[in-house]
Amino acid sequence: MHIVIVNRWPRFVDSERWDNELTQYEHFFDHHLHRISYVVDGPGAEGVLTPREDIAHLVQVQDVNQYEQLLAAVSEIVAKVGPVDLLIALSEFTLEIAARVRQTLNIPGHGPAQVAVYRDKARMKEILQDHGLAVPTFTRCQSLEQTLAFAAEIGYPVIVKPVDGAASIGVGKATDEPSLIALLSGVELQRYEVEAFIQGQVYHIDGFTDEQGCVPFQVVSRYINSCLDFASNQPLGSVIVQDSPLRTRIESFSQRCLQALDLHSSAFHLEIFVNDDGELVFLEVGGRVGGSEVPHLINEIFGVNLYEHWLKRLIGLPPQVVANAQDPSGGWLIIPKPAQLPCRVINAQGPEVPSLWRSLLPAPGEVLEAGGGYDALHSGRFIFTGANETDIERDIQHVITHFQFQAEPL
Repeated sequence: MHIVIVNRWPRFVDSERWDNELTQYEHFFDHHLHRISYVVDGPGAEGVLTPREDIAHLVQVQDVNQYEQLLAAVSEIVAKVGPVDLLIALSEFTLEIAARVRQTLNIPGHGPAQVAVYRDKARMKEILQDHGLAVPTFTRCQSLEQTLAFAAEIGYPVIVKPVDGAASIGVGKATDEPSLIALLSGVELQRYEVEAFIQGQVYHIDGFTDEQGCVPFQVVSRYINSCLDFASNQPLGSVIVQDSPLRTRIESFSQRCLQALDLHSSAFHLEIFVNDDGELVFLEVGGRVGGSEVPHLINEIFGVNLYEHWLKRLIGLPPQVVANAQDPSGGWLIIPKPAQLPCRVINAQGPEVPSLWRSLLPAPGEVLEAGGGYDALHSGRFIFTGANETDIERDIQHVITHFQFQAEPL
């Protein structure tokens, strides 16, 4: 089999940073049994640790998220190595581009229409609504007048988001018509949707589906604050939910959503609301591994590398999931960079708590720059294990309260 892997993530070898340490292509695939080629950009080149003599062909481009560049790179690989049987892209931002390349070059796998069900936030809600599953009231933005009329009809506040966004980039909350106009000013309206604001608790569910679309493994977690809060420079974290009637309801709802979306042989990161009336309402889903500390926590707690299960299933080698009878919990926390950037760190210090497993703090003198997702170098990142759900949340809240950070703007 000829496999092409599109990689835009570095691996931080001999570093305290654990970002992307689980994307071990060199261990997932037998590079002698299969022909494995790579398309990378600058950072992505640092994430390919396979010896170059074992790689069928490698092409480095400026930006793997540009369709023309990725198409040219894969076309070069086809010319050098031969037809591609599997084109793999793990990043949320690359899924659509890779789908277009598959379609253009007749490579098997998900094309644009299939990828839309887990990339287009309006499309996924349309499908679930047709299956009788609860979603927020929403509309695609077609014109400013139509969008303002929709918001006036359902009532403020409303949420504005790009239909193809990720990591809460471009997401905003409008409390009245002037703030909605401001959020939509200067954007490409057809790329946005507006939906009703749901009052309640947000949960995320992470796992993978098999060839039949069943869910052999999933982990339910409750957010501490929200992704929208994080975009406003507030801490973001979550704690793994232990056995309860609510968790059972969420797991069942998750499976129904994934089956309605016909998501097969894929990792997933699903987000839902539990509203103030206790009803479960779909928020959004990604056909990829969850970001931030999610995969690292799950691998430590359950011994399941979501990247490994996803990629091996694509070539028909499903790893075994060993049931964990202990019903463990764990959690993670990110304290974002300060609002004023760039800045030079003077001091970053987190308190000691019993369940702290890993922490990543910028060193004094280190410069924090704008940009990056949840796995960038922030004011502080923490992973918690070895305690029950209540104690994990207690420790997370303690770190939030007692975290110390000083920096000077540049």
